[in-house]
Amino acid sequence: MTKQRRKTETPTPKEIIAEHLPSAEEIQAELGTATSLDDFFGKEGIMSRLFARTLEQMLEAELTAKLGYEKYEAQGRNSGNSRNGKRPRKIQTSGGEHEIEVPRDRQGEYEPLILEKHKARSNEIERKVLGLYAKGLTTRDIEESLAEMYGMTVSAGTISTITDQVWPLVEEWQNRPLASIYPMIWLDAIHVKMRREGKVENVAVYIVLGVDLEGQRDVLGHWVGEGAEGANFWLSVVSDLQNRGVTDIFIASVDGLSGFEEAITAVFPQTQVQRCIVHQIRNSLKYVIWQDRKAFMQDLKKVYQAPTRDDAESHLLKLDEIWGAKYAMAIRSWETNWTALSTYFDYPAEIRRLIYTTNRIEGYNRQLRKVTKNKASFPTARSVRKLLYLANERITKKWTAPIPHWPLILNQLVIRFAGRCPV
Repeated sequence: MTKQRRKTETPTPKEIIAEHLPSAEEIQAELGTATSLDDFFGKEGIMSRLFARTLEQMLEAELTAKLGYEKYEAQGRNSGNSRNGKRPRKIQTSGGEHEIEVPRDRQGEYEPLILEKHKARSNEIERKVLGLYAKGLTTRDIEESLAEMYGMTVSAGTISTITDQVWPLVEEWQNRPLASIYPMIWLDAIHVKMRREGKVENVAVYIVLGVDLEGQRDVLGHWVGEGAEGANFWLSVVSDLQNRGVTDIFIASVDGLSGFEEAITAVFPQTQVQRCIVHQIRNSLKYVIWQDRKAFMQDLKKVYQAPTRDDAESHLLKLDEIWGAKYAMAIRSWETNWTALSTYFDYPAEIRRLIYTTNRIEGYNRQLRKVTKNKASFPTARSVRKLLYLANERITKKWTAPIPHWPLILNQLVIRFAGRCPV
């Protein structure tokens, strides 16, 4: 036998909810007409109708529990507090915004606890759609997955409506304030296909990864390229970092993208730029035939693996003596870009390992490519940013530990950048 609550006990919000949920008969009657997911989540859908009607009943019961007497009961007269009409309130549901009537008390003490439970958009299917979308599934894949899991169809419009819920978060994330100092940043790009003026084009999405003074990694933003990129475009990206609070960057590791070195030194003139050695090696080997690559690499390793800059420059001269006549282009790029390629020789091993290559950001980019590869093309830059934001949230959730050996690295940075790095 179910234990009956004593009449004098005040019901809890959980009990109020349980008492006023739709009956099985009501739900069954509504469900009988449903043929697709849109029938549930449309503005006039089943969930919206049941939700609004049920919620208003629950709010009335919650106020009754608060006041201690039923509506219209005589004991409420001269009780010190009483009902005082209703006020409209807008509630966000899966089908959009809906208005309900919230009861009020005369003394203004009643705060609906039940409404707090509906502030977050926590619908199970919405969460499922967002999760599948964040993993790069196409609209058709999502439709098929939901059909298998729930036995219902869902339109592309509904999927778009659900995923558009994150857009305010995308803009908030992209424009959030940043740390004032980043000892190191890495810069790289991925390419996606996007429709522009009736054509499908390869568009670059530029990404900046930073490490703050606590040794924590942070993706500083995603910037979708617009037309011809170069120093002007990169100047806008670096200026954006400055406008969001960055005052100093010690070292910037890049893969040789055009215009970046000029842009960053224009805004942060004290920043040292390190070109990615791995990218430089790959670029050099494009000019070397397969039969010579092993021997060429043995001599090239003596350059970039040298213990000091002087030693590296001596081996670079020897490399030119041995291979210069045959592979002038392979060696000339090292000589032309030597200042940016040799920055890492100024630092101890712990810092060298971090800055001589852009592997840190390339690992992040590989995970982004996993979610973009299934997209034949994106309709807008907004759709690109929306997907990459959701992917970023999933990827960076695991970034809880600082860079390995960070206290040792920080000690070296404080000495190397005395006056710029706060103790």
